[in-house]
Amino acid sequence: MKNNRIRILYIDDEVHNLNAFRANFRRSYEIYTASSAAEGMQVLKGIEVHIIIADQKMPATTGVEFFNEIKDLLPDPIRILLTGYTDVEDIIDAINKGHIFSYIKKPWDEHELFKTINNAYEIYSARKQLKEKVLELEKTNDELNRFIYSTSHDLRAPLMSVQGIINLSRLDNSMTDPQGYMGMIEVCITRLDSFIQKIIEYYRNSRLELEYEKIDFSALISDCIDTFKHQNTTIHFNTKIDQPVPFKGDFFRISVILNNLISNAVKYQKPDETSPQVNLSVKVEPHKATIRIEDNGIGILSEHLSNIFKMFFRSKNNNKPGSGIGLYIVKEALNKIGGTIGVDSRYGEGTQFEISIPNRNEFDT
Repeated sequence: MKNNRIRILYIDDEVHNLNAFRANFRRSYEIYTASSAAEGMQVLKGIEVHIIIADQKMPATTGVEFFNEIKDLLPDPIRILLTGYTDVEDIIDAINKGHIFSYIKKPWDEHELFKTINNAYEIYSARKQLKEKVLELEKTNDELNRFIYSTSHDLRAPLMSVQGIINLSRLDNSMTDPQGYMGMIEVCITRLDSFIQKIIEYYRNSRLELEYEKIDFSALISDCIDTFKHQNTTIHFNTKIDQPVPFKGDFFRISVILNNLISNAVKYQKPDETSPQVNLSVKVEPHKATIRIEDNGIGILSEHLSNIFKMFFRSKNNNKPGSGIGLYIVKEALNKIGGTIGVDSRYGEGTQFEISIPNRNEFDT
């Protein structure tokens, strides 16, 4: 039962105060005492206390100084200051510096101190329970993410098998499909596979450590364009790469950002556009790279611009298929690497994204 009692460390250089405190509260609490801040620190090294009470006026180290020293090392115990201060500003300053829960004027009143201790322990318990819940939620979230990632990988294998069977049937003309059902199945498979890949991107972005390497934007942009240009062969891509200085960044996340933005620029073109275009420009400076991706597609309604980076948000002004997480992943990836993104769009005319990414090459020199 002793281990369930509230454990209190009381620090005061006046021995009679220590004795009085122990005599008054030892039946209610588990009491530890110290006659100096240094002695109190030794007690804390061996005992996990819930509440620390310290006198402000001590010869070597004041109560506030002691609390300030331990606030990062021992953030959990609730701190109570005993003080003879009457100046309100001094009291507020002391509370702020030492992250102190409360102060009690000396000489302390037994009933007031008893009430303060119980209130302090309620806060200690609430914080502990909150911390445990946060850890529990983090563990559950981690397990859920792992499950989704594993499941996504497992789902891709049968999807690719079905895609392969469809391709084989077309090659050997072993199946007639006058109603076009095979084509419909293929479209559905492609959409599902795209969604699964987005989930994998999201997981990897949230889990992988940052890894900086030199990036050639001409090669990277070219690879990204090759990945998506087959989806609409009528689109003309205009690129302008200005990279006079080396650039170092997280290749995986920058690739994810570019792939998602270029994919959207291709996907959201106007069906009746006679000259569809996507303009890409990169300007690399010693401290950052600025990337602009502009299309003349269907654009985004102005009232939707503030929501496009939210998970699962999809604009209702088009009937294009999409997962609603591509731009969310873009924003999350930029947050990871310290980048920013801005968007300008006119409905019916097109959209421009501008991103800025820190050049980590500058920080390594």
